[in-house]
Amino acid sequence: MDKVKTDYGEILDDKSRDEVEIDLLEILKALKNKIMFILAAGLLAACISGAFTHFAVTPMYQSMSSILVLSKETTLTSLADLQLGTSLTSDYTVLIKSTPVLEQVIENLNLDISYEELKAKITITNPTDSRILEITVEDADPILAKKIVDEIAEVSSDYIGDKMEVIPPKIIETGKIPVVRSSPSVKKNVLLGFVFGAFVCAALIAVNAIMDDSLKTEEDIIKYLDTSVLAVVPNRKDYVNYNKRRNRRH
Repeated sequence: MDKVKTDYGEILDDKSRDEVEIDLLEILKALKNKIMFILAAGLLAACISGAFTHFAVTPMYQSMSSILVLSKETTLTSLADLQLGTSLTSDYTVLIKSTPVLEQVIENLNLDISYEELKAKITITNPTDSRILEITVEDADPILAKKIVDEIAEVSSDYIGDKMEVIPPKIIETGKIPVVRSSPSVKKNVLLGFVFGAFVCAALIAVNAIMDDSLKTEEDIIKYLDTSVLAVVPNRKDYVNYNKRRNRRH
């Protein structure tokens, strides 16, 4: 009796595996048959995403200024001087975004923003193995972005020289008025929109294929009911269309 139960269980397991394989094949077949719908959904979502990004999202612009960190004014080729100047860049990065510097910039430019809002617009980077600090400001107004980054460079240079009693950093590049938006990226959002639209459409098709348990072909009857087909009733539409084509030939 146990042997019979074991064999029966194995048969059920094999059948379950077959059903899983069949389901996967049916899903792939459904996706293949609806590939044009999937592509159309992706293109539609891409167009909507691109249009929304271009017309509804506020473009942002970046302007950058560079300053050179100096430790001594006369020994620029000294190895110790270079090492000290490199180590000072970390301190200068903190000081540039400090409250006194940013509040002075807000006052000088008469900006209607808070210290925290201005700080969020600023990015400071230090290229590897260099004593240069790149100050970048992002704003919706490209002209204002240039004004802010230039003012930050000037105010922070004076502040650092005064508080740290060192040679003030030298401004080696002032900001430029940007003409190309830095964000958002229309191309990136269009690509993401296409992927999202195609994925959603494919997911809906897959779910519909899984939930659909109707029998459509003779093969379905043989597979799922394990019985043979004695007769097939032709589709009336196919019969009518066949007669129309036949009449046209004659």
